[in-house]
Amino acid sequence: MAEEVLLAKDAKSSRSLLAVAFLASFGSSMLYGYNLAVVNSPSEYIKHFFNQSMNESYGRILDKEVITVMYSLTVSIFGIGGVIGALLVGMLVTKFGRKGTLVKSTMLVFVGGGLMGFSRACGSPAMVIIGRFITGIHSGISVSVVPMYLGEIAPTNLRGFLGLIPSIHICLGVFLAQVLGLHELLGQEVYWPVLMSIVVIPTFIQLILLQWFPESPRYLLIEKKNVQAAITALKWYRAKGNIQAEIEEMQEEQRSLSSVQTVSVLGLLKDRSVRWQVITIVVVNIGTQLSGIDAIWFYTNTIFESAGIPDPQIQYTTVGTGAIEVICGMLGCFTIERLGRRPLLIGGFVFMGICCAGITASLLLQPSEGPFMHHYTVACVVGIIAGFCVGPAGVPFLITAELFKQSHRPAAYTVAGCLNWMSNFAIGFVFPFLQMTTGSYCYLIFCAICLGVAGYTLFIIPETKNKTFVEISQMFAARNSILEKDADELKMSSMNGYGSFGLYE
Repeated sequence: MAEEVLLAKDAKSSRSLLAVAFLASFGSSMLYGYNLAVVNSPSEYIKHFFNQSMNESYGRILDKEVITVMYSLTVSIFGIGGVIGALLVGMLVTKFGRKGTLVKSTMLVFVGGGLMGFSRACGSPAMVIIGRFITGIHSGISVSVVPMYLGEIAPTNLRGFLGLIPSIHICLGVFLAQVLGLHELLGQEVYWPVLMSIVVIPTFIQLILLQWFPESPRYLLIEKKNVQAAITALKWYRAKGNIQAEIEEMQEEQRSLSSVQTVSVLGLLKDRSVRWQVITIVVVNIGTQLSGIDAIWFYTNTIFESAGIPDPQIQYTTVGTGAIEVICGMLGCFTIERLGRRPLLIGGFVFMGICCAGITASLLLQPSEGPFMHHYTVACVVGIIAGFCVGPAGVPFLITAELFKQSHRPAAYTVAGCLNWMSNFAIGFVFPFLQMTTGSYCYLIFCAICLGVAGYTLFIIPETKNKTFVEISQMFAARNSILEKDADELKMSSMNGYGSFGLYE
């Protein structure tokens, strides 16, 4: 639990773990949340810029449908970049390491942020779209690499806590985008390029400081075979811990992997022994993005406007929802090691589903019930955000690591990341048209998805809290139709939470 880190006798080790966790999340995960929400506040200014630029360049005024398509592309192309970034994760972390990948990928933010920052001065809508695409690539990489890095340096009993620190920073990034988007700050027409490009500041801080922290000890020993560097890195994070025992565990893992090759994505999808694990990450990751949370983040102001919230109050209402996100993200982080993964997922999705149905009801009853329903709509939006940040925001990335052995994990992260980002793109592009077509009933679609994922979690996904990887695999063995004698062959040494199975390939 968090207090175990904060109150540990080994203060140096505690500070090192917390520092690297917050720094890695600050310059990567937070940018993901920021870029999800930053397009919400200046949406009308960006649309006006597109129209004005096309008029000045080609002498034509765009109709409403074309502008909607261009803006939807600007929002959703962030997800396409994320898909490409997710596809690169396996190659990058193998070549450059976990920390090395985070440091080198910062260059993408500088390029993307620069394009968006100078787009208005250059009168180029393409620079905004390309900039969003490039920052999406960065987020696609970092959203998988950060939890992988933290998971490999974390003690077993703190894997859940450290694994959810990135999700807190995602919520913090959303909140920061909402605050800076206020009219009193950067929410004015002249400042929207600054609002879009300010992401370079936390990235620069991460670039300068993260280089002083060591690489993942497991990567150094198992993949680079550099025992001395691994010992040095481990001493940094375990100043007074049992270094020798962990080194021996890593060496045993290295020996078990000597005859096992890393499984490709195709190999993962064909492997009968992990069939239900693959189905699980497909359901959970798609469900997370299609739960309606991206629609809330991308189009918060539009949703509140359609609910009848007065224009002067919309931006402050949006900021209030961002504060709720941060609080609920912290709540999930501090309770996951006590409650487990399943309660946070099931409770979060059920609560989100109820609130999605509540939005539909409030919008339908608004003409007859009057202004009271405005507040009910806001409460439902806050409920969706709260339910998401408590569990579904971070648990899917955590269980992706827990459900797979070392040889399957890179491919699993690639599959999960691609599904996550493709769903993100679909919602960002389709939601405006879905809302125009189905009106208030569009939220019932999100309700059905949330309840469906909650049901799947209830009946299929086992609790992984305090479970070894061999125990988790044995839970899935019967469901995967693996013979009992094969399940008994699942062997692993205790690998501080990131061991390797001796399962046939």
